[in-house]
Amino acid sequence: MTNRYWVEAEIASVNESGGHCYLELIQKEEGANTPIAKARANIWRNTWQELAPRFRRVTGENLHRGMQVLLLVSANFHQAYGFSWIVDDIDPTYTMGDMMRRRQEIIRILKEEGVFDLNKELTIPMFCQRIAVISSATAAGYGDFCDQLHNNDYGLVFYPVLFPAIMQGEQVETSIIEALNAINENIDDYDVVVIIRGGGSSSDLSGFDSLSLAENVANFPLPVITGIGHERDDTVIDMVSHTRVKTPTAAAAFLIQNLCDVLENLLSLQRDIIECVEDRLSTEHNHLERLSERLISTCKLACSKQLGRVDRLFADISAGAKSIISNERHLLDRRIMSIIPSVTGYMDREKGRIKLLEQRCKALDPLLLLKRGYSITLKDGKIVRDVATLTDGDVIETRVQKGTVKSKVIKK
Repeated sequence: MTNRYWVEAEIASVNESGGHCYLELIQKEEGANTPIAKARANIWRNTWQELAPRFRRVTGENLHRGMQVLLLVSANFHQAYGFSWIVDDIDPTYTMGDMMRRRQEIIRILKEEGVFDLNKELTIPMFCQRIAVISSATAAGYGDFCDQLHNNDYGLVFYPVLFPAIMQGEQVETSIIEALNAINENIDDYDVVVIIRGGGSSSDLSGFDSLSLAENVANFPLPVITGIGHERDDTVIDMVSHTRVKTPTAAAAFLIQNLCDVLENLLSLQRDIIECVEDRLSTEHNHLERLSERLISTCKLACSKQLGRVDRLFADISAGAKSIISNERHLLDRRIMSIIPSVTGYMDREKGRIKLLEQRCKALDPLLLLKRGYSITLKDGKIVRDVATLTDGDVIETRVQKGTVKSKVIKK
């Protein structure tokens, strides 16, 4: 009978082909990542068909690189392929214990670093509508998430932006970290990050139990919501995220409810403000009415007092004006009496001067000269004083006392 041994090892690679499973096993130096031993292990089809479902059912995961396993093996040597182990059984409880130990170690490191609850301390914005989504573009869960956001019963508007990532297998860690880095480059464009996984196998979740990924999520400057879509214990990134829900649709429901609560609070505040304003308006209206009544009474009393004062002032002004007018009238009369002689003398003198000017004008009247036998010669309506201004052929006009004669110059 072939000797069989229970062997502890770390899986370096897993490859399925033709129904068989081919493993590369390594052993690392304690406290370091340097392999000190390697070996190949084969799980033939009949054995693999029995072991794979049982291992997945117990651990919730498939065999993958980096997993610690306890294998029941028998040695095999082939001239062409060399030495290898033939696997007859796998103890899933050993792997469960190792997974739990690794998870607890990651949690311990995160708590020592002081980042375990860091993302939970962030506040989800009131108007959380700009959603950075990390998911597989083809995952059914992503489609369900977007459909529920866009078709919510309240008509609320959301703006999800997809950052594609691999959500199962060995590349989960690096892929999600790259997506987080891409979001961080435009951090002001988003309110929250949602990491969702749906539509695939729920067995391969080891990538979410990563120290590096957990540190990135815990330290991320935006609240992170996880909806990885599994019912078993939380993964490490579920533990360090701001909010953990079970499924992508639950993540959408959480965001809808958050915004709905904000809307309800705003409507409640609106009602409170309206009620407060209405109460204040009613109070101020009553106050104004009382003031108005007091003001009318005060104004009537003030008007009555002022009217009496105006009447007295009017009487005083009238009496004063009459006295002033009377005094000024007497003064005006005296001045008129004193002015009349001066004006009369002035007018007499001016009349004499006018008579002298009139006599002078009469003496200079051209008609008097004409009566004495003198004549006036005009050319073009102007007096001719010098014959040098005339030329042969000019028409001149000669005025005498009785009539006018026109003539033409023939010879000067």
